[in-house]
Amino acid sequence: MSSVSGIALGRVISWSINLFVPVSTSVGGESKKKTGGKKKKKVSSTEETKDAKSSVLERKEMLFFKKVIAAMFFASLYAFVPTFYTTCKKMAGALSHPSIMFKAQTNKGEIVLVDDYRQAYWWLKKNTPEDARVMAWWDYGYQLAGIANRTTIADGNTWNHEHIALLARALTHTEKEGHRVARHLADYILVWGGGGGDDLAKSPHLARIANSVYRDMCPGDPTCRAFGYVDRYGTPSPMMEASMLYKLHSHGLKEGVIADPNRFKHVFDSKFGKVRIFKILNVSKDSKDFVADPKNRICDVEGGWFCRGQYPPGLNKVLSQARTFSQLEDFNRKKKDGEDDDYTKKYFENMADPNKAKTQAMKEDVKRRNAERKSENKQPQTTAKASERRVPQIPHQSSQWEDTEYTTLLWELISKKDVDTLTALLQENQHLAHVRSSDGRGPMWWAYEFRSESVVKVLLKHGVSFKEKDKYGKTPLDLIK
Repeated sequence: MSSVSGIALGRVISWSINLFVPVSTSVGGESKKKTGGKKKKKVSSTEETKDAKSSVLERKEMLFFKKVIAAMFFASLYAFVPTFYTTCKKMAGALSHPSIMFKAQTNKGEIVLVDDYRQAYWWLKKNTPEDARVMAWWDYGYQLAGIANRTTIADGNTWNHEHIALLARALTHTEKEGHRVARHLADYILVWGGGGGDDLAKSPHLARIANSVYRDMCPGDPTCRAFGYVDRYGTPSPMMEASMLYKLHSHGLKEGVIADPNRFKHVFDSKFGKVRIFKILNVSKDSKDFVADPKNRICDVEGGWFCRGQYPPGLNKVLSQARTFSQLEDFNRKKKDGEDDDYTKKYFENMADPNKAKTQAMKEDVKRRNAERKSENKQPQTTAKASERRVPQIPHQSSQWEDTEYTTLLWELISKKDVDTLTALLQENQHLAHVRSSDGRGPMWWAYEFRSESVVKVLLKHGVSFKEKDKYGKTPLDLIK
């Protein structure tokens, strides 16, 4: 947009200047005449004089009109330039001096100074060993290194996409799998919280990055639509809720969400909850010694300063699942026959119809989890009992009724009478039994509509009533009359 705007502005400026300072367009000192090969019509000298005068007047009037337009353009440009220049100076100053402290207003209207980020970095500097390694999303790498003076896993200059994907995989995979990676790379984990653009809000993007290299993250779902929020109330999808990042982000803040005390120890919360720090338990000493040993660094020349490290052997199993990343939209790249064709095709299909992709992805995710439990001969369970996890969001008011990916998914499961998948989904997120679409109808209405007694029984176990009314004043019972 900057280039196109610059070209347009340059053309207008050039045209305006040429009106006041004409540039000759003659070639070789002689102007070209177009005769078109036709014989000129003879006219009297009087008529020629009139035509010439009229033509001159028209040209003068048109030239005057063009000069007026050019003058108005220059005047508006002159009025705009100082404002543009001032804005650019302010933006340049702000962007070249990023601040980790800012003023904010509380719910009571009080103006406070939010100093959470500096507090967190300073805490790390004062309370952790000098050789401590901190795992955090790459956005905060420079600040961790510069203020906390601690080694970080990645920063803004990390060009290795596979390494960023490994970090994303650890954060967005299950708590157990995330810890398996983290214990070989770091001693502490720093998480941004407090809402807004925190780590949980970014996490769907992290999951997609992880899946670009580790395809087991979101099988058959290149855009990772199954990872994210379910509704506008911030309810996490089953995949998000199971992630290590969600456990650390919401530890002790949301009912029933507790980080595994055998894997993590909560050591710091900033004043306004913007930053949380956890100590990783059972850190691999062998892996830490391996990466600290200079012999395990690969230098461009012997004794050189440019050296890259190696992953410790403890990560070999995870790294064996990685696939070298290549930009899907790069149509000029060379590839082997059949390489990633299915993945690429699925990726663009999902981008073309994201809502359909998200519904299908959530359905497949629930089926996969249910199949895994059955193969392990285990009943569906969560880290806490369903009644302890959260109070379900039951939308009784029409202002809370809306069509979402989950209402679509529930309707599809009930219409096909897929009781097993529905049961698994509701046991992971019991509040979904109470969701209502924009017409005020929900799972119980659809169960009666499709005459599914088994679905009705499942819903009754989750406390869903068949006496509620929809937008038109009808109860589920009315659908079978």
